Amino acid sequence: MTAPDEQPGSAAHVLELVANGSATSRADLVRELGLAASTVSARVQELVEAGLLAESGEGASRGGRRPRLLRVAEQGAVALAADLGSHHIRTGAVGLTGDAFDIDDHAVDLTAGPEPALDTLAERLGALAERQRAAGRTVRGVGVGFPGPVDADGARIIAPSRMPGWHLFPLRDRLADRLGLPVLLDNDANMMALGEHRAAHPTRRHLVVVKAGRGIGSGVISDGRLHRGARGSAGDISHVRVDEGAELPCSCGNIGCLETVASGAAIAAALREKGIAVDSATDILRLVENGEPHATTLVRQAGRDIGAVLAVVVNFFNPEAVILGGALSGAQPLVAAVRGMLYERCLPMATSDLTINAAGCGPDAGLLGAGHAVLRRHTTADAPPPPAAVRS
Repeated sequence: MTAPDEQPGSAAHVLELVANGSATSRADLVRELGLAASTVSARVQELVEAGLLAESGEGASRGGRRPRLLRVAEQGAVALAADLGSHHIRTGAVGLTGDAFDIDDHAVDLTAGPEPALDTLAERLGALAERQRAAGRTVRGVGVGFPGPVDADGARIIAPSRMPGWHLFPLRDRLADRLGLPVLLDNDANMMALGEHRAAHPTRRHLVVVKAGRGIGSGVISDGRLHRGARGSAGDISHVRVDEGAELPCSCGNIGCLETVASGAAIAAALREKGIAVDSATDILRLVENGEPHATTLVRQAGRDIGAVLAVVVNFFNPEAVILGGALSGAQPLVAAVRGMLYERCLPMATSDLTINAAGCGPDAGLLGAGHAVLRRHTTADAPPPPAAVRS
């Protein structure tokens, strides 16, 4: 079922068309949406009264009265966004025009359990909210991307690999209780897919966006919308079995998963076995850029393994683009290897117009996606107000 905030012609849809430049007047909105002028005017008035849109100046006439120009209010709504990694939290504010600002990175170890991470996340997002309010902006909610499975309701973490204590943890509700704001929670790859789609590929309807970093995941955009599947696990390529994995045990309890050979954690472990000091994906990229042969070979093979799994996805789903994000997407041997495997193993019909590129939004993709998801849902005048008191 289509969520109310995603309905064509909704107030959120009208706001998005103005924010991305598709419409600059009520007349433009009527043409874009195919709705009656009275309906469009009602939506616009709702957003003006909520302080999200403003009308000023006059546009060019097309035979009648010169239209009033619409723009996003300068001191309009923002969403707080957090992109969580296994060892860091990246936070920022996202405005209606799709810009991320006030961005900050902070080291945190999610493997130490949920309570310390919740304390850090609430503290940093609470301070971020105060800075936005001090600047005269309205904070509409919080979006969080988590590096593990999230249930279909977007409320709890489900059996994340390598993260003891997180299973069934109600992160959404606990964080909303701490901040006094509505919270949207989803898998980090899904949030990245939303961000890449909105910011870099808004005209494409079908995308697969891969996050290749310490772990591996992907988000699927189908017919312009994020596809989560029946239980929220759509796009989880990390635990597909691959030949290269052989009998290697995976953190999920199976053997031979893609994660065991193609993730940043697996590559780093293989390099350490060869006596090469490496810990993070950033270290791997540095070695590849310096021409270290073992790192280059492992990264190239990781690209082949990821490409072999994606070939099945491309043949089945037939997307317009495969976008490679995450820290390892900065390694050209990996991107080239994925591209080569897709052209080798996919039907010509599936690859004749297929775009295969590194992500365009860099490390901000997850923030942009999380912020956009919140603003789509909580930008109408009847959005639920935050509680009067915020618990510490």
